[in-house]
Amino acid sequence: MRKLFLSILMTSSVLAWAGDVVVSSPDGQLQVTVNNAGGRLFYSATHGGQTVMEPSALGLKTSIGDFTRDLSLLDNQQESVENHYTMRGTKASKGDYLATKAVMNLQTKDGMKFSVVFQVSNHDIAFRYEIPRQKFDKKDYKRVRILSEASSFNLPDATTVFASPQIGPETGWEQTKPSYEEVYSADAQMTEPSRYGHGYIFPALFHLKGNTGTWVLISETGVGSGYCGSHLSDYQAGNGYTVAYPDKGENNGFGSDFAAISLPGATPWRTMTIGSLKDIVETTIPYDLVEPLYAPSTDYQPGRYTWSWLIWQDNSINYDDQVKFIDLASAMGFEYCLVDNWWDTQIGRDRIAELSKYAQSKGVHLMLWYNSNGFANDAPQGPRDCMNTAIAREREMKWMQSIGVKGIKVDFFGGDKQETMRLYEDILSDANRYGLQVIFHGCTMPRGWEKMYPNYVASEAVLASENVFFNEEAAKRQAYDLTLHPFCRNATASMDWGGIIMNKYLSKDNKSRHSRKTTDIFELASGIIMQTSVQCVAMQPNNLDNNELPQFELDFLRQLPTTWEETRFIDGYPGKYVILARRHGQDWYVAGLSAEDKPLTLTLDLPMFDKGETLQYYNDSSKREPMLTKLKIDKKGKAKIALLPNGGLIITK
Repeated sequence: MRKLFLSILMTSSVLAWAGDVVVSSPDGQLQVTVNNAGGRLFYSATHGGQTVMEPSALGLKTSIGDFTRDLSLLDNQQESVENHYTMRGTKASKGDYLATKAVMNLQTKDGMKFSVVFQVSNHDIAFRYEIPRQKFDKKDYKRVRILSEASSFNLPDATTVFASPQIGPETGWEQTKPSYEEVYSADAQMTEPSRYGHGYIFPALFHLKGNTGTWVLISETGVGSGYCGSHLSDYQAGNGYTVAYPDKGENNGFGSDFAAISLPGATPWRTMTIGSLKDIVETTIPYDLVEPLYAPSTDYQPGRYTWSWLIWQDNSINYDDQVKFIDLASAMGFEYCLVDNWWDTQIGRDRIAELSKYAQSKGVHLMLWYNSNGFANDAPQGPRDCMNTAIAREREMKWMQSIGVKGIKVDFFGGDKQETMRLYEDILSDANRYGLQVIFHGCTMPRGWEKMYPNYVASEAVLASENVFFNEEAAKRQAYDLTLHPFCRNATASMDWGGIIMNKYLSKDNKSRHSRKTTDIFELASGIIMQTSVQCVAMQPNNLDNNELPQFELDFLRQLPTTWEETRFIDGYPGKYVILARRHGQDWYVAGLSAEDKPLTLTLDLPMFDKGETLQYYNDSSKREPMLTKLKIDKKGKAKIALLPNGGLIITK
C-alpha cells in the first residue's frame, strides 16, 4: 500500500479526548466518527448524511491489559492511502483502492498502549487494532493473548438481515461442523435469535429499511495462521452484534479459543461495505487490505472440472468410472477431473498414477480429494492423516507432483480456531511448493485468501450442490440460494458451490429419484453467476448421449470462462433474482437467475454492449425448454428480457 501524503496531526491529548475524531472517505460521502464516552471507545457512521451505524463499541481484552475502558487518546494521525494491484481468480483482475487512513494511538489509565486503525474508502469501512511491543512496569511485552473483542456493529432499528447461523462444535454428520453450511435467512428481523444460539457467520448482509437503497455487508479479511477466525454474536438491543471468537469445543477441543500474537502485532480487518446492492456485489475490500504472503511456484491455470461423486456417489470412485469422467472432460475441453473420497482404497495409489497418466494423454489433469486430518472429525473417508502434519504433506505432495496431479480438495475442518487457520495456511504453503492448487470443503469462509495465497482457488463454506442431490427440499431451494450468494457469500470470496448440474434427475440413470427444479439455462447461467477460477461442471457421461443436451448448450459449456477482468451488478434482490455482467478479456457475459414464483419481465440497462447491437440470447421457452435466439439492444442501450421461475438467461456476443 503506497502512501500519498501525510496530513497535519489532527488532535493530541494525553489526558482526555479533545473532541470526536472524524474520518471521511475520499468523496466525503462516507464518514466515521470515533468518540470517547467515559473512557470507552465507540464509532458511528453516516453515508450521504444518513446514519448507517449507530454508536458501536471498540476495544480488546488481552492478557496484558484491558483495552476496552479507561482509554485516552495520545494522538490521531490521518493520511491518504492508495493500493493498485492485479490478481487472478476472482471477480476482477485488478483493484484500485483509495482510502483515508486514521491511526488513533491510545493508552489505558495504567499506561498500556494500543492503536485503533480505520480506513474509509468511498463505500467501505475497515478497522483493526494494533498493539506495539512495549515496556511496562519493568517488563518488556513481546507477545499477547487476545481474549475477546468489544468490537460491535450496531445497525439502526428496523434493519433486516440476510445471514447464516453459526452452529455449535462437534455437530452434524460425523461431528464435522461447524462448516458454514447452514441456510441463510432473508429479510429477517435482527431481534430474531440465531437458530443454534451461537450467532452468525461472516459475511452477513443488512438492509436498512429506513433508507431502502442502503445496504451493509459485514465481514472480515486478512485472517491467516496468525489469528483465529471470528463470527457475529446474536443481536443485543442497544449494542448490536459483537465480534465473537471460536467456541472452545471446535476442532475437537484442540487449540485455544482466543488469538495469540507476537508484538508488535495486529488483528485482522473488520470490514463494512455500505451503499447500494451494486456497491455490495462489486466490492473488492477483501483484497484491497491484504498482500500476497508468498510468490506462486508456477503459473496456476484456471479451468473447469468434471466430478463423478455428485451424482454417482462413492461407488463411482473406481478406475473404470473415473476413466469415463476423464473422457467426458476431454470431450468437453475441460482442464480437470476431480477424483473424490476413498480413492486410496477403492482405486489405490499405483492405479491413481496410471489414471493420472491416462488423463494427461487426454489433455486432462487430476485433482484429488483428501480428509483434512484424523482428529478434528470422525469422518471415515480416506485418504486420512495425509494433510495434518508437515511430514505427511511433504511425502504426499511430492508424490502428487511426480504423477502430474494439479490440485487437491481438502475436506472436513470444523472450526475457526487459530490452530485450524494455521492448518489451512500450512496446506496452502506446502501445496505451492509442488504446484498444487487448493480447494477447501467442509470449511470456514476464506478471508482475502485469493490474494494472500496465490494457489488458493475457492472454498465451499456454503450449503452446496451435494444437498441438491441428497434431498428434494434443497433442490427446491437451489434458486433461492444461488440468487442470494452473489450479494453475500460470493461477494466476499470465491465459492466452490460444486456443480453446473445438467442431469434432469438427480440419479445416474437420469430417470429416477427427484428432479432438478431449475431449467437448463439457469444451470448454464449459474456458471457465470457463481464465481470461482476452477469451476465444477457436473455433467454426466450420459449428457453427451443421444442428443440429451442441445448442441448450443454443449458449445457454451466448452467455452465457459472462469476468470473475470470485471464484474458489474445489473439488477436483482437477494434471494429473489440476480443479473450480473462479467467481462472475460474483451467479451461480456450477462447472466441472470430467478427464484421468483412468477415470471419476471425486466428492462435492463446494458452499456457494455453497443446500441443497436444484436446478441446471442440464451433463455427459457414458455414450456421451460432451452432456447438460443437473438436479442437486440435498443437505441438507448437497453434490452427487455424475461425470466421464468427457477429460470435463467445469458446474453453475449
